[in-house]
Amino acid sequence: MNTKMSKKKKIFLIADYLMIILFVFLDQFTKYLAVEHLQDKPPFKIIDGVFELNFLKNSGAAFGVLQNQKVFFILIAVMILIIISYVLFRMPDDKKYNVMHILLVLIASGAAGNMIDRIRYDYVVDFFYFVLINFPIFNVADIYVTVATFLFAILLLFYYKENDFSFLSFRQQKKFKEFK
Repeated sequence: MNTKMSKKKKIFLIADYLMIILFVFLDQFTKYLAVEHLQDKPPFKIIDGVFELNFLKNSGAAFGVLQNQKVFFILIAVMILIIISYVLFRMPDDKKYNVMHILLVLIASGAAGNMIDRIRYDYVVDFFYFVLINFPIFNVADIYVTVATFLFAILLLFYYKENDFSFLSFRQQKKFKEFK
């Protein structure tokens, strides 16, 4: 079997990993600003009674569940990053998958950004707060993961078909090897 990667595929992968680095940097920069300017200070009101910047040390997951499970969350993040890397390497370089590349990059960036916080601080820095609806405080990495996961679900429901993911099947790979 020819295992040589096409030039287009290499460019896609380089772009994917450069975007991950960029998005993680943006997430970490916003968290740096939150630590420097919001920690131990009253909330900064953007729209009074609607939206504010409010520093929070979150040692749990989304919405504060599973508090103080650092090792568990780091292992989950590492598994997510490995799975996404595998999918990015296996994904065909067809334009049909361009949006999926971006969504996987966003999910990986969010997982990496929050994992970095857990390693550095033992908690995740959260700071966006919708006061109006008392929505749990969140951060940029959470936005990456939430938006990408929502859009990914929409694509799975209305755009992609089951056979569009045959590149992930071990059986499909075995059949391909047998025919060569």
